[in-house]
Amino acid sequence: AKQSLYLISSKPYSGNTPSAFFTTGTGTVKTKELTTFCRQFAIMLNTHIPILDCLDLLKNQPFSAYFRKILEVVYEDVKSGVVLSAALEKHGKVFPTFFRSMVVVGEASGRLDSVFNALAEYYENDAALKRKLKSALSYPLMLLAMTVAIVIVMMLFVIPTFRDALSSLDLEIIGITKVVYSISDFFLEWWYVLLAGIILLGLAIFGFLCTRKGKYVFDVIKINFPLIKTIEINVMTARFARSFGLLLHSGMDLSEALATIEVIMANRNIKKRFHEAAEGVRHGMSLTNAFTSYKLFPDLMIQMIMVGEKTNSLDEVLPRSCSFFDAQVESSLNAFTAKIQPIMMMIMGAVIAILFIAVYAPMLTIMNGLG
Repeated sequence: AKQSLYLISSKPYSGNTPSAFFTTGTGTVKTKELTTFCRQFAIMLNTHIPILDCLDLLKNQPFSAYFRKILEVVYEDVKSGVVLSAALEKHGKVFPTFFRSMVVVGEASGRLDSVFNALAEYYENDAALKRKLKSALSYPLMLLAMTVAIVIVMMLFVIPTFRDALSSLDLEIIGITKVVYSISDFFLEWWYVLLAGIILLGLAIFGFLCTRKGKYVFDVIKINFPLIKTIEINVMTARFARSFGLLLHSGMDLSEALATIEVIMANRNIKKRFHEAAEGVRHGMSLTNAFTSYKLFPDLMIQMIMVGEKTNSLDEVLPRSCSFFDAQVESSLNAFTAKIQPIMMMIMGAVIAILFIAVYAPMLTIMNGLG
């Protein structure tokens, strides 16, 4: 009344996470949005703008509608007296555990601006790593798809056409041509069974991979398969170095940092061994001995951890090593591409050569007879 303000309308405030319907049910936001949010928040905090005013500005930025609604809820919670980390805790799918843990560290140390800057860099580097992985896999997958498409077209359309054209000739079909013709007959007669079988097999594999055991088995295969083993280990090492160094540098103690890092370990087999190594550290083992015992990281990473422990400078040693391990990831991706592309080309060439020989062998026989 003193400010001449009067209530016109009101509605109950639930404080719940908004509906995730428009995010296809995932309840998450894009990494790019999270990165931009962190970067803008850090800039505002650096200019000494209060947290509540920062959130008020951020919730009106051109983010997705879902993320803006989330920020609106966070703003209202902080406005009502809830600390930022507690306000973010309600939206676990939008703000990952690692993100929220870093905010807690930033609040405790009074370095929220540095934490949000570090988080922005972390998510930018992580997104760049994912782009490199997709880029490395795109060409081999395209070659595989082309090979499958060629086989289907040849078996269902080209080979039957040639066979019908030669059926009026008294010509004995032998060798590889006979085998390919038989396969083509099988495709033509049982294509719906094959299609149903492929769909059912795909669903069965997908269903198995959705189970806890299936995910674990797939992750075990990834760290043991020759062509992708090095990539998987280098990716985990680069991610560990960046995030663990970030947590320690922000002021989190060793035990809490290990528990937080466990969350971002994407490979379940590595995550299991990391958990066992962390338990060993909590029971008195050094990081070096624990990681060596469970064979978690490359030797160079272990040596750097050893140096960091001896000099009590892990929070400085690990962030400095990030660029090296990022380069190792890129190197392993390039090596993978250099190996898989010739293999796929050879497979594709062999398939096309076999089909070509099978189609044209009878025609060559006819031409030799005429000669």
